[in-house]
Amino acid sequence: MTDTQGFIATSIDFMVALSVLLVGVGILLVLVVYIMDVTQTHTALLRNYPVIGHFRYWLEHLGEFFRQYFFAMDREELPFNRAQRNWAYRAAQNVSNTVAFGSTKDLRRTGAVMFINSAFPTLDEDAVHCSPMTVGADCREPYTTDALFCISGMSYGALSKPALQALSHGAKQAGIWLNTGEGGLAPYHLEGGCDIVFQIGTAKNGVRDLDGQLDDGKLREVASHPQVKMFEIKLSQGAKPGKGGILPGGKVTQEIARIRNIRVGEDAISPNRHPEIRCNASLLDMIGRVRTVTGKPTGFKAVISDAAWLDELFAEINQRGISSAPDFIAVDSADGGTGAAPLPLIDDMGLPLRESLPMLVDKLVEYGLRERVRVIASGKLVTPADVAWALCLGADFCVSARGFMFSLGCIQALQCNRNTCPTGITTHDPKLQKGLIPASKRERVAHYAHNMVHEVGMIAHSCGVTEPRRLTRRHARVVLGNGLSVRLDTLYQKTTKLREG
Repeated sequence: MTDTQGFIATSIDFMVALSVLLVGVGILLVLVVYIMDVTQTHTALLRNYPVIGHFRYWLEHLGEFFRQYFFAMDREELPFNRAQRNWAYRAAQNVSNTVAFGSTKDLRRTGAVMFINSAFPTLDEDAVHCSPMTVGADCREPYTTDALFCISGMSYGALSKPALQALSHGAKQAGIWLNTGEGGLAPYHLEGGCDIVFQIGTAKNGVRDLDGQLDDGKLREVASHPQVKMFEIKLSQGAKPGKGGILPGGKVTQEIARIRNIRVGEDAISPNRHPEIRCNASLLDMIGRVRTVTGKPTGFKAVISDAAWLDELFAEINQRGISSAPDFIAVDSADGGTGAAPLPLIDDMGLPLRESLPMLVDKLVEYGLRERVRVIASGKLVTPADVAWALCLGADFCVSARGFMFSLGCIQALQCNRNTCPTGITTHDPKLQKGLIPASKRERVAHYAHNMVHEVGMIAHSCGVTEPRRLTRRHARVVLGNGLSVRLDTLYQKTTKLREG
């Protein structure tokens, strides 16, 4: 036998032995799983169908991905369908978003929005950029910006370091603001040089003392950063109104614990409301305190479901004087997003933006506060049609979190709460983060913002106005249950924009 034949024979013997060993180990593992399944008392399925019952859970897990890529039609998925995600991806990549042959959108579906084209659309040479808007004109340091579409609150902790770096640099490049979320001000928020809105959550991360109380000294310290332009007191958010922020312990690293002043590795669960904000009077007191200490525009973020509450709040403002009003109100939709929330709240609590936004704007008009208070709309605003619709209803600014996550490469894997995000956006696992390169992703963030404003402007020009903020309720229609549409100003009855005309 030659050396080559001997080597081949030896290799075959080794492979046979290895195969026998692997089969033996496999049989042993199946036997162990079988014994564990039939002896456990927690799950009837596994007790009755040992071993093969595990396939049910595996297939259920894989179903999320197969539905997304193989079974769901372009406009069927939730929370965002394939058509919405593809627009965001292509806008972020700065490639053509044109399509052929016709729309796949069902224009007969109840709630579908259609914009009213003008017989005499705005010529390209007559179109103008978004006019600058000032927030908090009476503050020591008012904020003036021509930004229209900005980045909503996402905390460092909920987001990874490279994701936040990409957002910060991309926001600077696009000329928009970045909201810190309720996790405090991290170095990575400031790194890119963009404008910052500092959010004060119920745990007051970053501006609290050791007992969790608001600390004026910490407020001044944060406000001393020239990049920090406004302060937002978070009362509630769309995905979990009535519930504080939830950061799983697996995401609470030493650095995050230091920024937030919490313990490493423990779940960070914020109170379900600010303990000292018990009523409208104490809310206005808090707004006044933050504005006085920082000298910067101060408002609040909330899910709005009750017109009576707005009546009471705005009556209190008028009784105190218009200077006591918040400089802005950010209204969040019930279908807003989050990294972690209880199912009953994420599914069944609060009103969507289509009801809460016009409710808020109409009440501001009714109480003579519309010129004083700026309105920021938030909640599933990821495409130009979404943003243009919100502007028609009365928003001054629109913000998005998940839209900018798509610009970073989010694939809607629905693992934000597990520290296993496959794109490195919402995980602190270094192995998963390495795929997200801030230097390239910041370009996508800026492209997404620029293309959003460009295409919202295109809608506005087709409606016959020169810039997006001139859109009003008379520029859009919504389909009713009978399949016919009605203009928004007829549906909501009131004209809401003082800038109309």
